Amino acid sequence: MNLRKILNNVFLVVILGLIVTACATKKSVKTTTETSTTKAAETQKADPIEKLDALMQGDVYVGSDTVGELASGVPDRVFFATNETILTTASRETLRKQAAWLRQNSDVTVVIEGHADERGTREYNLALGERRANAAKDYLMTYGVSSDRIQVLSYGKERPVDSGSNPLSWSKNRRSVTIKAN
Repeated sequence: MNLRKILNNVFLVVILGLIVTACATKKSVKTTTETSTTKAAETQKADPIEKLDALMQGDVYVGSDTVGELASGVPDRVFFATNETILTTASRETLRKQAAWLRQNSDVTVVIEGHADERGTREYNLALGERRANAAKDYLMTYGVSSDRIQVLSYGKERPVDSGSNPLSWSKNRRSVTIKAN
Protein backbone atom coordinates (compact mmCIF):
# COMPACT_ATOMS: atom_id res chain seq x y z
CA MET A 1 0.00 0.00 0.00
CA ASN A 2 2.79 2.46 0.93
CA LEU A 3 4.72 1.56 -2.20
CA ARG A 4 1.69 2.37 -4.30
CA LYS A 5 1.31 5.83 -2.66
CA ILE A 6 5.01 6.55 -3.16
CA LEU A 7 4.81 5.59 -6.85
CA ASN A 8 1.71 7.76 -7.33
CA ASN A 9 3.46 10.74 -5.70
CA VAL A 10 6.57 10.24 -7.82
CA PHE A 11 4.40 10.02 -10.93
CA LEU A 12 2.60 13.26 -10.01
CA VAL A 13 5.89 15.07 -9.39
CA VAL A 14 7.27 13.91 -12.75
CA ILE A 15 4.10 15.00 -14.59
CA LEU A 16 4.09 18.40 -12.87
CA GLY A 17 7.78 18.84 -13.70
CA LEU A 18 7.12 18.09 -17.36
CA ILE A 19 4.20 20.54 -17.45
CA VAL A 20 6.28 23.33 -15.88
CA THR A 21 9.17 22.62 -18.25
CA ALA A 22 6.87 22.57 -21.28
CA CYS A 23 5.37 25.94 -20.29
CA ALA A 24 8.82 27.46 -19.89
CA THR A 25 10.16 26.17 -23.20
CA LYS A 26 9.67 28.34 -26.26
CA LYS A 27 9.66 26.41 -29.48
CA SER A 28 9.81 28.26 -32.76
CA VAL A 29 10.84 27.51 -36.28
CA LYS A 30 12.05 30.60 -38.10
CA THR A 31 12.51 31.12 -41.76
CA THR A 32 15.20 33.48 -43.05
CA THR A 33 12.64 36.26 -43.53
CA GLU A 34 11.23 35.78 -40.03
CA THR A 35 14.75 35.85 -38.58
CA SER A 36 15.69 39.13 -40.26
CA THR A 37 12.35 40.68 -39.28
CA THR A 38 12.84 39.52 -35.70
CA LYS A 39 16.39 40.93 -35.61
CA ALA A 40 15.16 44.30 -36.91
CA ALA A 41 12.44 44.36 -34.26
CA GLU A 42 14.96 43.45 -31.55
CA THR A 43 17.27 46.25 -32.72
CA GLN A 44 14.41 48.75 -32.54
CA LYS A 45 13.55 47.50 -29.06
CA ALA A 46 17.19 47.70 -27.94
CA ASP A 47 17.71 51.24 -29.24
CA PRO A 48 15.80 52.96 -26.39
CA ILE A 49 17.79 50.95 -23.85
CA GLU A 50 21.07 51.77 -25.57
CA LYS A 51 20.02 55.43 -25.74
CA LEU A 52 19.13 55.30 -22.05
CA ASP A 53 22.53 53.78 -21.23
CA ALA A 54 24.22 56.50 -23.29
CA LEU A 55 22.33 59.25 -21.45
CA MET A 56 22.66 57.84 -17.93
CA GLN A 57 25.55 56.61 -15.84
CA GLY A 58 23.98 54.68 -13.02
CA ASP A 59 20.98 56.89 -12.35
CA VAL A 60 22.77 60.18 -13.06
CA TYR A 61 22.02 62.00 -16.33
CA VAL A 62 25.12 62.52 -18.49
CA GLY A 63 23.49 63.69 -21.72
CA SER A 64 23.55 67.23 -23.01
CA ASP A 65 20.14 67.72 -24.63
CA THR A 66 18.78 69.71 -21.65
CA VAL A 67 22.01 71.52 -20.79
CA GLY A 68 22.23 75.24 -21.54
CA GLU A 69 25.27 77.46 -21.22
CA LEU A 70 26.18 79.93 -18.53
CA ALA A 71 28.71 81.33 -20.98
CA SER A 72 30.31 80.13 -24.20
CA GLY A 73 31.68 76.65 -23.52
CA VAL A 74 30.53 76.69 -19.88
CA PRO A 75 27.60 74.34 -19.11
CA ASP A 76 25.00 75.74 -16.75
CA ARG A 77 23.89 72.62 -14.87
CA VAL A 78 25.05 69.59 -12.97
CA PHE A 79 23.13 66.40 -12.25
CA PHE A 80 22.70 64.23 -9.15
CA ALA A 81 21.81 60.67 -8.24
CA THR A 82 18.51 59.85 -6.56
CA ASN A 83 18.26 61.42 -3.09
CA GLU A 84 21.90 62.55 -3.30
CA THR A 85 23.79 65.81 -3.05
CA ILE A 86 27.20 64.33 -3.82
CA LEU A 87 28.85 65.84 -6.89
CA THR A 88 29.87 63.41 -9.62
CA THR A 89 33.16 63.70 -11.48
CA ALA A 90 31.34 65.28 -14.44
CA SER A 91 29.58 67.72 -12.10
CA ARG A 92 32.86 68.80 -10.52
CA GLU A 93 34.37 69.39 -13.98
CA THR A 94 31.40 71.56 -14.97
CA LEU A 95 31.63 73.52 -11.73
CA ARG A 96 35.39 74.06 -12.24
CA LYS A 97 34.58 75.59 -15.64
CA GLN A 98 31.93 77.77 -14.02
CA ALA A 99 34.36 78.87 -11.30
CA ALA A 100 37.05 79.77 -13.84
CA TRP A 101 34.55 81.84 -15.83
CA LEU A 102 33.23 83.54 -12.69
CA ARG A 103 36.77 84.42 -11.56
CA GLN A 104 37.39 86.05 -14.96
CA ASN A 105 34.05 87.91 -14.75
CA SER A 106 34.17 89.26 -11.21
CA ASP A 107 31.24 91.63 -11.73
CA VAL A 108 28.80 88.76 -12.41
CA THR A 109 26.62 87.35 -9.64
CA VAL A 110 24.74 84.07 -10.00
CA VAL A 111 21.77 82.20 -8.62
CA ILE A 112 22.13 78.45 -8.22
CA GLU A 113 18.76 76.75 -8.51
CA GLY A 114 18.31 73.36 -6.88
CA HIS A 115 15.84 70.90 -8.40
CA ALA A 116 14.52 67.41 -7.67
CA ASP A 117 12.47 64.83 -9.56
CA GLU A 118 8.74 64.38 -9.05
CA ARG A 119 9.00 61.63 -6.47
CA GLY A 120 8.84 62.51 -2.79
CA THR A 121 6.91 65.18 -0.94
CA ARG A 122 7.06 68.85 -1.80
CA GLU A 123 8.83 69.66 1.47
CA TYR A 124 11.42 66.90 1.08
CA ASN A 125 12.20 67.95 -2.50
CA LEU A 126 12.51 71.64 -1.58
CA ALA A 127 15.05 70.71 1.11
CA LEU A 128 16.87 68.34 -1.27
CA GLY A 129 17.00 71.02 -3.98
CA GLU A 130 18.48 73.45 -1.50
CA ARG A 131 21.14 70.94 -0.41
CA ARG A 132 22.04 70.32 -4.07
CA ALA A 133 22.35 74.04 -4.80
CA ASN A 134 24.47 74.49 -1.67
CA ALA A 135 26.73 71.60 -2.74
CA ALA A 136 27.35 73.42 -6.04
CA LYS A 137 27.85 76.74 -4.21
CA ASP A 138 30.35 75.21 -1.78
CA TYR A 139 32.31 73.71 -4.67
CA LEU A 140 32.45 77.05 -6.50
CA MET A 141 33.65 78.69 -3.29
CA THR A 142 36.51 76.19 -2.98
CA TYR A 143 37.66 77.42 -6.40
CA GLY A 144 37.79 81.06 -5.37
CA VAL A 145 34.30 82.41 -6.04
CA SER A 146 33.06 84.64 -3.22
CA SER A 147 29.90 83.51 -1.43
CA ASP A 148 28.59 87.09 -1.77
CA ARG A 149 28.28 86.50 -5.52
CA ILE A 150 26.23 83.30 -5.19
CA GLN A 151 22.58 83.06 -4.16
CA VAL A 152 20.87 79.71 -3.58
CA LEU A 153 17.26 79.02 -4.52
CA SER A 154 15.37 75.72 -4.39
CA TYR A 155 12.43 74.83 -6.60
CA GLY A 156 12.24 71.20 -5.48
CA LYS A 157 10.05 69.34 -7.94
CA GLU A 158 8.11 72.42 -9.07
CA ARG A 159 10.05 73.14 -12.30
CA PRO A 160 10.85 69.91 -14.12
CA VAL A 161 12.87 70.19 -17.32
CA ASP A 162 11.31 66.90 -18.50
CA SER A 163 7.70 66.19 -17.53
CA GLY A 164 7.95 62.44 -18.18
CA SER A 165 7.54 59.90 -15.42
CA ASN A 166 10.41 57.50 -16.10
CA PRO A 167 14.04 57.05 -14.98
CA LEU A 168 15.49 59.22 -17.77
CA SER A 169 13.10 62.10 -17.06
CA TRP A 170 13.76 61.87 -13.33
CA SER A 171 17.52 61.94 -13.91
CA LYS A 172 17.22 65.10 -16.02
CA ASN A 173 15.23 66.79 -13.26
CA ARG A 174 17.71 66.03 -10.44
CA ARG A 175 19.97 69.02 -11.04
CA SER A 176 21.33 72.36 -10.00
CA VAL A 177 21.38 75.18 -12.55
CA THR A 178 23.66 78.24 -12.40
CA ILE A 179 22.04 81.37 -13.83
CA LYS A 180 23.43 84.88 -14.21
CA ALA A 181 21.65 87.21 -11.79
CA ASN A 182 22.88 90.46 -13.37
